Amino acid sequence: MYKKQEKDVWGSLVTAALGAGIITSLAVAQGQSPWVAIAITLFAATVAVIIDQLTS
Repeated sequence: MYKKQEKDVWGSLVTAALGAGIITSLAVAQGQSPWVAIAITLFAATVAVIIDQLTS
């Protein structure tokens, strides 16, 4: 009857990275280092995927 949906880790990672990347690209446009922006994006996407997996 009820089929539990499996979570797509890669889809979650891409979605989280795109969301974080938009915000950090605005920060780069205002003078932030691109390397710091990439690190923030990767960290935010990783944490979002971990939280998504833990709440399943």
